Amino acid sequence: MQIDVIDSISDPGKPERENEDRLAWNASTAFVVDGATGLGDRQFMTGFGSDAAWIADFAAKRLMSEVTPEANFADIIRRISQDAKINFEAVAGDQPRYAWPVAALAGLRVTPTGLQFAGLGDSVVYILHDDGREENLMALPDAFEREQAAASAHVARLGGIGAAGMATSDPETLAELRRNREKQNTPDGTVWSLSLVPQTADHIVTAAIDISGGATAIICSDGLADLISLYNQYTPGTLIRRAVTAGLPSVIKELRQLEREIDPEGLQYPRLKQSDDTTAILCRIN
Repeated sequence: MQIDVIDSISDPGKPERENEDRLAWNASTAFVVDGATGLGDRQFMTGFGSDAAWIADFAAKRLMSEVTPEANFADIIRRISQDAKINFEAVAGDQPRYAWPVAALAGLRVTPTGLQFAGLGDSVVYILHDDGREENLMALPDAFEREQAAASAHVARLGGIGAAGMATSDPETLAELRRNREKQNTPDGTVWSLSLVPQTADHIVTAAIDISGGATAIICSDGLADLISLYNQYTPGTLIRRAVTAGLPSVIKELRQLEREIDPEGLQYPRLKQSDDTTAILCRIN
């Protein structure tokens, strides 16, 4: 079995802000890593624009170099988390959990027994099989519904996303987001993400994928997934067909028009950011 990358793109939600997404692939694997918007009062890791960009970059480089068909994926995530914790604490010292950098990830990997999905958080893999079957694979199946509920409450209270284009500019919403972030990667929470917590490795969601013939897939951050989960413009299959025929840049252009021109304040499509970082890998599985 082989994963061939056809196209890829990573586009910042705001041109003036750091893109906190990263791509990672090698001969037998392909992943998208989505750094979560930081909720701390300051940045600690220099040279990357944000701590979220740092952890996404740190993880992506390790995934590219360490994931092989024979490797134990949980062990790789455990080592990445342990090393990220050492590096972050060496600079930042003791910080509240809401200030710890975290990231979602989703990807495909070839294993000795076949093709496998692996994920943490709200990044997604969409698959269109040559026989017409569609698959939607995600570590947190209810993540989009929960985020849209939080966004609806924010937009209803403030009358829109806000002038900054990010809900974190509102103190009340920021406080609620921090409370939820504090629970991530703990037994009291419902979200496990790539982080400074080695125990995250015990909560990776994996699934074997039956490839009876060939298939085409999109691996993406939640920014692109909004075209399906929020804007209802596509199914997994039609999104993949659109990307194959028109290219990923055309798909991103369509997304940005929805975000910035059709509904900039999130009144029709409630969300916590006007425009999110958007990253995708279009690949062929043979």
